[in-house]
Amino acid sequence: MHLLQYDVLNITPNIFVLWKNLKENFLAEMALSYYAEELKKTASAIAQPGKGILAVDESTKTVGKRLASIGVENTEENRKAYRGMLFTTEGLGNYISGAILFEETLFQSHQDGEPMVKKLEKLGIIPGIKVDKGLRPLAGGNNVETFCSGLDGLVERAADYYEQGARFAKWRAVLQITDDGCPTNLSIQENAWGLARYARSVQESGLVPIIEPEILMDGAHDIEKTAAVQEEVIKTVYKACQTNGVLLEGTLLKPSMTVPGAEFTPKADPQKVAEMTIRTMERSVPASVPGIVFLSGGLSEEAASVYLNLMNKIERKAQWNVSFSYGRALQHSCLKQWGGSDLAAGQKALIARAQANSEASKGNYVTGSQPSSDEALFVAGYKY
Repeated sequence: MHLLQYDVLNITPNIFVLWKNLKENFLAEMALSYYAEELKKTASAIAQPGKGILAVDESTKTVGKRLASIGVENTEENRKAYRGMLFTTEGLGNYISGAILFEETLFQSHQDGEPMVKKLEKLGIIPGIKVDKGLRPLAGGNNVETFCSGLDGLVERAADYYEQGARFAKWRAVLQITDDGCPTNLSIQENAWGLARYARSVQESGLVPIIEPEILMDGAHDIEKTAAVQEEVIKTVYKACQTNGVLLEGTLLKPSMTVPGAEFTPKADPQKVAEMTIRTMERSVPASVPGIVFLSGGLSEEAASVYLNLMNKIERKAQWNVSFSYGRALQHSCLKQWGGSDLAAGQKALIARAQANSEASKGNYVTGSQPSSDEALFVAGYKY
């Protein structure tokens, strides 16, 4: 009798745990099913030919560094003025399909009182949101290895962002190639799993996840080494996405271009970069992903356009749209021209770079046809 009582007492809680887990899994599947068609439509709208993404999701600290470079104080009003200048640029929606925002901006209003989200919507631009909480040291990894935090409470946060008008999200994982074995298998697995968990979580709240496994340009490795690491990383990410039941048709990929380390010499030929990048994508990205939007990763404004243009001249096996999700490569000249007060000059510079990259995403960009800077924007160990 004593043993029977023990078994009943031991089994009953397990039944309740099982029931709770089944219920949670059922609700998660229902949530994803509810948003599935919307996710597909949003992803396709962002990845439409001839348009790309304006990444304006820098942290308050990083924006402060940018403003300091033009002698402007890092205050909320100045951040609002700068981003308001971007989001009222007439005609920007002809070249930009989506804008990634920092949380402050998503809930912020323009100086005229209208929400920033509404300013974007008037331009035909879909608002997005950076949802990760930044990089943390990876326990058990090499000194330079990190993981991205922010999974706790993400489903609920994503629901709030959706309510505020966001329709897609971004999560940046960072990996680095070093002579002493980085990225380690631990780093690759941890970051891939984090990207997949993020992707599934935000999809359950109606947001299209942009999956960003960035390979930093730091180092003296050659382009073949970058390609090998990048293939392994991206394949591992999509394996994790499959395990987590991520709807790939409702996602976008934001990878680095396949370039050698910043310290490698001689510098890679642009055509070689384009060919290696497309080869890497074809070997690792599922055809069901509607679009690949490359990050500029420290390339100059002009180089980012030239590389993208050459990629789009190469015949591809897969049909994903190949475009851009640039931050510095769209804003560098714009910020300088704005200078804290010159609205017209800032907007003119932004339109020039947006148009250049729109043309590049169709393989129609003519080198030097739009004002640009050849200044390298690489920053070692870049964080934002």
